[in-house]
Amino acid sequence: MASISQKARLMPASAIRKLLPYADAAKKEGVKVYHLNQGQPDIRSPKCALDAVKNFSAANVSYSHSAGLMELRKGLVEKYYKGIGIDLTVDELTVTIAGSESVNLALEITCNPGDEVIVLEPFYTNYNTFAFMNGLTLKAIPTDMRKGFQIPSIEEFEKVLTDKTKAILICNPGNPTGTQYTKEMMLRLGDFARKHDLFLLSDEVYREFCYTDEPHFSAMSIPDLEQNVILIDSVSKRYNLCGARVGCIVSHNKEVMAAAMKFAQARLCPPVLGQIAAIGALDTPQEYFDAVKEEYIKRRNFMIEGLNKIEGVYTPLPMGAFYTVAELPVDDCEKFAKWMLESFRLDNATTMITPAASFYRTPGMGRNHARIAYVIEVPEMEKAIRVLEAGLKAYPGRTI
Repeated sequence: MASISQKARLMPASAIRKLLPYADAAKKEGVKVYHLNQGQPDIRSPKCALDAVKNFSAANVSYSHSAGLMELRKGLVEKYYKGIGIDLTVDELTVTIAGSESVNLALEITCNPGDEVIVLEPFYTNYNTFAFMNGLTLKAIPTDMRKGFQIPSIEEFEKVLTDKTKAILICNPGNPTGTQYTKEMMLRLGDFARKHDLFLLSDEVYREFCYTDEPHFSAMSIPDLEQNVILIDSVSKRYNLCGARVGCIVSHNKEVMAAAMKFAQARLCPPVLGQIAAIGALDTPQEYFDAVKEEYIKRRNFMIEGLNKIEGVYTPLPMGAFYTVAELPVDDCEKFAKWMLESFRLDNATTMITPAASFYRTPGMGRNHARIAYVIEVPEMEKAIRVLEAGLKAYPGRTI
């Protein structure tokens, strides 16, 4: 019998999605599952985005340019990026199949197999997947939960630097931590990248969800680093268009963008109807973002207060995105999460969380950590937390 490749065998499973079969099985039994496990909010998509798809009247859905529909590219440059202080030309932006393809492209373009990329842990688990796919090694710098997972001293970056280091990959605000990096932190990071001539790959898909008085500071705004910065972006979270699968890769570096075009041509084009939705979304009024931000702050405050009231649980206050990483009083979060779905019920309901061990590279780190997303309304969140608390008290592997 023919066998699959070693790469296919070793490909890491998604920490976020690999427990979904257990959730599906629980639902088949009639169990209510509260989903705190993935970044799929219940916020309505902007009407202008949905209307754009409804009003699509072409006789067929044909290919777009490999770099994306010109109307979308121009709209992003002129309507969106210019509005947040990032000056681009259309040829400095390529539309991608969501932010995921942008991350993968950025790694493919900047690194050779065997190269190393610096990340701050915990980090978005799919960075590990894309690194594996490209034969790269992630060199992780630990951050401190008690300090809000902020960027540590530059000396820590120097410690992991080798002659194989090609790039730094960050997410700001962060998934899974919700950490927002200040302008001062970003400038320090820029100094380090400039000193060692490293690429800075900046995932900024949660830019609209910043809860500090200080505005978001993009890596694209770091002085004298224009040729080293690659911006990763997406409409998924900004407009709650996760299923549209439209993002973009942005850089002032002409060689980077020429390479991005070659990769883009190989996959033909991004989803056309998703691009149509994204074009419509460019007309989203500011009132939409204001209301969504206010709602997330309310959800965040409720979630963090509720979690920290549970005996043995600790989580810091996230300043962006819609996630938090919580320390739980359990022997193993993956075992606990699976047990919740398979064995625990309160009023015929259970709560689903994401084990966070695969958001770390350091062995043993994150085993009792979970990423929790505050993406459901407060009344449902209140029930989810109550179920989680009861599950923690009943779990056989409880550690306190």
